[in-house]
Amino acid sequence: MSEGSYLTSDGAARLRQELEYLKGPSRQQLSERLRQAIQQGDLSENADYISAKEEQGFLEGRIQELERVLSNVIIIDENIKLRETIEIGAHITIQEGDFSPETYYLVGPKEANPRQGRISHESPIGRALLGHHVGEVVVVETPGGSLNLKIIKIK
Repeated sequence: MSEGSYLTSDGAARLRQELEYLKGPSRQQLSERLRQAIQQGDLSENADYISAKEEQGFLEGRIQELERVLSNVIIIDENIKLRETIEIGAHITIQEGDFSPETYYLVGPKEANPRQGRISHESPIGRALLGHHVGEVVVVETPGGSLNLKIIKIK
């Protein structure tokens, strides 16, 4: 049995919307392309048909992936105002050495985007920070080496 997928309510809504689009308009457009390609005759050397069939495989794979994720979704509670420890859904301000403090939002891997300040709880930094408190210094082992991160704020 697989573990649930952690998503914000916005993230889950985006995935539901994508799934609806893929199952509706996207499937219909692809179906029409396949019909047109089949009408051209010899399928063994029909580039349009081969391309549409490959695209159909990707489309159906993405639909299956989204259905699996959404069937096991765990919505992150974003309304907790006071957090004592770092958990999924927390906004964390950390500082490495003399560098400027940085704030991250701890989310599930499907919504992680470090450039937008969203890190996964499964990433080396996210995993190391889970369960810690303000004021603690956490040693994080990353592919690039060890980092000492001081927890400045949890929200």
